[in-house]
Amino acid sequence: MEKPLVKSKNRISFRLIVCAAVLLVGFIAMNSLANMKKKPSELKISEPSLQVEAWNAEAKDVPVSIKGFGEVKTLNVVSIAPEVSGKVIDIYPRLEVGEVISKGDVIFKIDPRDYQAALQESSATVTQLENSILSLNKQYEIDQQRLKSLERNKELARKQYERVQTLYEEDKVGTLSGVDQAEQSLISVSDQATQMTRTVELYPIQIRESESSLESARARLTTAKTNLERCVVRASFDGRIKSVSLEKGQYVSPGKEVVTLADDSILEIQVSLDSREAEKWLRFDTNTANESAAWFDGLKNVPCKVRWTESTSDTYWKGTLNRVVAFDANTRTLTVAIRIMAEDAAAQNGNGLPLVEGMFCSVEIPGKTMAGVYKLPRWAVSYENTVYLSVNDRLKTVPVQVARLDGDSAYISGGINPGDQVITTRLVNPLENSLLVAR
Repeated sequence: MEKPLVKSKNRISFRLIVCAAVLLVGFIAMNSLANMKKKPSELKISEPSLQVEAWNAEAKDVPVSIKGFGEVKTLNVVSIAPEVSGKVIDIYPRLEVGEVISKGDVIFKIDPRDYQAALQESSATVTQLENSILSLNKQYEIDQQRLKSLERNKELARKQYERVQTLYEEDKVGTLSGVDQAEQSLISVSDQATQMTRTVELYPIQIRESESSLESARARLTTAKTNLERCVVRASFDGRIKSVSLEKGQYVSPGKEVVTLADDSILEIQVSLDSREAEKWLRFDTNTANESAAWFDGLKNVPCKVRWTESTSDTYWKGTLNRVVAFDANTRTLTVAIRIMAEDAAAQNGNGLPLVEGMFCSVEIPGKTMAGVYKLPRWAVSYENTVYLSVNDRLKTVPVQVARLDGDSAYISGGINPGDQVITTRLVNPLENSLLVAR
């Protein structure tokens, strides 16, 4: 009788639990119905918002830096070729590519014996002609004196002839043979004077011819001296040996390049700039423009920063904007040259590599100054040149004037006022007048 009683109690408990669950569900349902009957004005609707970062606009004067790239070149590269032919009898002991040779050092020597002989021969010819001219001048003076004597004898003979002839014809003194003899004497002296006159007249011509020959001989002597000096080839500056094709004992000919020297005392980088950037930002002094030539005169030689693109440090070398090299009408680019002196190309702070030929570098050229511009992250300006402002915590789109884009920065010259809250968060097609929440 005990087991049926237990079963009866379990059934009662189960029924109580079911009833409680039904009552709870009914209560929840009634509550929901009551809420649905409320007026729409009593319902709370939450507006979505955008979390943004804003920047308080402040105008500043910003100097422009024009950037470009180029390869370092040695300004002066000289190819050395012998000016005389011959056998190389000596060369610089360290004539290897990369070695540095000092000014005045002997690069190579050519066998000078043939040129020494030519010099001696030319010198002897000059001496001979100089002596010949001295002899001609001396003989010229002697013959001028002889001509004077002959002219005097001629005059005496003429007077003697006239006296004998007069005595014979008028006074019947003397003989006809005496007259003939006096005439013969006059004719003989006259012939001698005539010949001497011709001889004397030829002396200036002979002297001038000899002097011309002497000038020619002296020129050959100068050439012989020069050729002998050219047998020794020296470095005309402190330079780096860039290429060598020369060996001791080699026969060389004039004009054939055998050594190339690079003057690393002045380096140069040629950089191509967008012509619009150059026109807008490069600094020119119009007061120094050359009115007689249509070129880029008056370019200010401002200091520049040169950085090797492969360097892992932030060190830079000092250069100077030197000149405008060319304008390319096809690419609309302006090529400028930056010069770096040897003392500025040395290793910075005693560390790292010096600036040398072949390095590809970036160059920063100081330009004009942008007055009263606003610097923003580039992504804060849309492709339509608009920015987003926060006005009373609402998003507002405004058009702006972009003065310059540089890297990740945009410089705004108009459309923004001081104190405006410019949204610097990157937004993609936001709704106008959206609610904003500052981060």
